[in-house]
Amino acid sequence: MSAEPDSNLKFEIGHVLFIDIVGYSKLLINEQSERIQQLREIVRATEQFRAAEAQGKLMRLPTGDGGALVFRTSAEAPVLCALEISNALKAHPELRVRMGIHSGPVNEVADLNEQVNMAGAGVNIAQRVMDCGDAGHILLSKRAADDLGQYRQWQPQLHDLGECEVKHGDRLHLVNLYSGEVGNPGTPTKFRLRVAKRRQVLMTLLILFASAGAGYYFFSQRPAVKTSDKSIAVLPFENLSRDPDNAYFAEGMQDEILARLSKIADLKVISRTSTQKYKSAPDNLREIAKQLGVGNILEGSVQKAGDEVRVNVQLINALNDAHLWGDIYDRKLTDIFEVQSDIAKTIADTLQAKLTGAEKELIVAQPTSDLTAYEFYLKGRLLWTKRGGENIRQAIAFYEQAIARDPNYAPAYAGLAEAYMVLPRYAETAPQETYPKAKAAARKALQLNDKLAEAHNALGFVLWVGDFDMAGSISEFQRAIALDPNSANAHKWYGNPTLVAIGRFDEAIKEIKRAAELDPLSTIINSDLGWTLMLARRYDEAIAQLRKTLEMDPTFYYAHLNLGLTLQLKGDLSGAIAEYTKAQQLSEDPEIRVRLADAKAHSGDKEAAEQMLAELEELGHHRYVHTYWRALLYLSLGNHDEAIRWLDKGITDHEGRDINWIKVDPLLDPLRGDPRFEALVQKVLAPKG
Repeated sequence: MSAEPDSNLKFEIGHVLFIDIVGYSKLLINEQSERIQQLREIVRATEQFRAAEAQGKLMRLPTGDGGALVFRTSAEAPVLCALEISNALKAHPELRVRMGIHSGPVNEVADLNEQVNMAGAGVNIAQRVMDCGDAGHILLSKRAADDLGQYRQWQPQLHDLGECEVKHGDRLHLVNLYSGEVGNPGTPTKFRLRVAKRRQVLMTLLILFASAGAGYYFFSQRPAVKTSDKSIAVLPFENLSRDPDNAYFAEGMQDEILARLSKIADLKVISRTSTQKYKSAPDNLREIAKQLGVGNILEGSVQKAGDEVRVNVQLINALNDAHLWGDIYDRKLTDIFEVQSDIAKTIADTLQAKLTGAEKELIVAQPTSDLTAYEFYLKGRLLWTKRGGENIRQAIAFYEQAIARDPNYAPAYAGLAEAYMVLPRYAETAPQETYPKAKAAARKALQLNDKLAEAHNALGFVLWVGDFDMAGSISEFQRAIALDPNSANAHKWYGNPTLVAIGRFDEAIKEIKRAAELDPLSTIINSDLGWTLMLARRYDEAIAQLRKTLEMDPTFYYAHLNLGLTLQLKGDLSGAIAEYTKAQQLSEDPEIRVRLADAKAHSGDKEAAEQMLAELEELGHHRYVHTYWRALLYLSLGNHDEAIRWLDKGITDHEGRDINWIKVDPLLDPLRGDPRFEALVQKVLAPKG
């Protein structure tokens, strides 16, 4: 038999679509058969398959986990077929399929069964193209992409990836095909590994260079702050739903993913307050990452229609704009918690974060099986984050509807607790009316799920400001932080009002600075840091911090209010009055008028305090008036008896706010040493049963 090659082989150009099932070998035997049958039915149902087969212009090459289709019609045929398959796969999330496309020489050959089959470079290269992708990817060789690029309609969907090393060390230039509807926008794993390898080589060279010739610079300059590779900000998700009323769902998706990531101690996760200031897909990722102090950004979009939802996410290294991972989830609404968990787990894996067994349980939790209750919860959560008296009341109503639908919905009870907890701050409501409701809701949430950090957080807050239970409050905050180490609110509330109120200033400042790291653009947290420094009598630092906050937002009245108070305590009454006046121009909060009257009284205008007391008496007929305000004004008039009487009433009424700082409040210094006042301090600080 001759060993000479057959010179009569006839080659032609075939347009090849290679397909396989990712993770096929890990499936059980019966699952493999089911998946292949599903894929076969999807492929055969496509219009391109049926048309080419009817014309006799299609050859099929089966493989164990997929197969190849060779079209002899046009260069667009395999691409159109891939798009049809990708659309059909939305209804089959269990089928994780990747596809590769190339146009090249093919020829007919007879296999061992003497069946006509296809071979040639066109088939081989299409398979190698496919092998470079992950689930959901539709990758094209540069040649196939160039053919498509001649047509305007394809150009927006073609995204150049560069070269990928394939079998035998060869390199292929590839293009990723995707749009908002189909494909996988994420950078394939093989490309990410290549970038990481290059980065590692570059870093090694830089280290060698630094060691050899930059010693002087290293020892004579301050080292730059290194942004952690395990840090992330989740930007607002774009709402692509036709119904703008579904915006709450997109915001809820961002919030839920962030909440799951926040449970991972090995990650630094920026709070929602800071990320909400940015749009969903900004251009200046590097600048945003710098402002937030993170190395990675997650951005995405949500499209909800009826009981179906599409979630598109991309994880990006903001320092070099490298796409670390991306995926599109087309699921039923009933699978939404599974999607959130999968995204959180994949991000943790991609950033190489270490998860404890407890953290793994927390990020896969499914809080409710009632989707209507879940939607009520999301609407309540969105309103709660916006604050304001009316928003908080509406949030309470939504949480109550969620609980009515699912009485075992622990996060809804936790949300209710948080809403009642802050209601006195934003509405004309007495604390003694809302704090017991907050405590009851928090305890119910913990009865249902004692690993719910936000419920421990709410209970910690209300135990201190409502019951003056220092030990109980500290225990709850420590538990909340253990369960959710990235909770800015837990760190803030643990620091202030709790630790600062008992004089543990260094610990309090450390906690609030940690809160500011996790929520760097929060004007409230930055203002509270200034307030805490003021209570620690570190006035110059407090003034600097509050001025920094006002640089972030000059219209934030609360910062002007705290700056005025700090200036007053430092002896600058004219500066204090100026800041109080600015705050009054920005808000109708009656506390501002009280502080302004107090400062004027200390500067000699006693009539201002007397007039304000009369206003509070009248105001008390229409809304709740804090007893501390009256105590402060009487103190400015030198009437210690009335000041102590009103402080005592505030403690008896469990007013909480302002009263709980009685041990450290510099404004109450004139009362220190009076046995009646010292008894009130002990009444607040005494251990509670």
